[in-house]
Amino acid sequence: MPAIRDAKIAILATNGFEQSELEAPRDKLTGAGATVHVVTPDGEDIKGWDKTDWGSRVHADKALSDVTSSEYDALVLPGGQINPDLLRVDDRAVSLVQDFVRDGRIVAAVCHAPWLLIEAGVVEGREMTSYHSIRTDVKNAGATWVDREVVVSNGIVTSRNPGDLDAFTAKIIEEVEEGVHERPDDVPENVPV
Repeated sequence: MPAIRDAKIAILATNGFEQSELEAPRDKLTGAGATVHVVTPDGEDIKGWDKTDWGSRVHADKALSDVTSSEYDALVLPGGQINPDLLRVDDRAVSLVQDFVRDGRIVAAVCHAPWLLIEAGVVEGREMTSYHSIRTDVKNAGATWVDREVVVSNGIVTSRNPGDLDAFTAKIIEEVEEGVHERPDDVPENVPV
């Protein structure tokens, strides 16, 4: 059970992430002492979406091809509509989510980012939340959708929107400090063990 100050956390995103949903967890986790790396598909800096228009650029620390789940205690997936839609068609991103789940590591998704969890096949039988517009997607993938600021299902943390970011980040810290989450019955058949 690592203290948050000893934890390593990856934030996986690409262009079009919701600005606050990457920056708030990054800054709060770093402020709590964690080592946080922003991971992008090609290792290049990315540009956010800030409510109604393009936002600021965020520095990338690593490329997706240079990251494995064994290096990190948690994976954070910011939302926005564009970012998770692009990532869910990237086989490497989907595989990384599956690896984190298979290895019992924390996965945290906010807003539209549960689309990536759905694509990875890791939501069935879980209680989850998301941005309200993808509620049906979450239900159709086999999860029980609830309207709460943060929901945890055996190490998978979900939240609804930017208004939930304080609770979302606090729950990530709590889950990281609990340590590895055993998930032998939760691993979907298509995830290599």
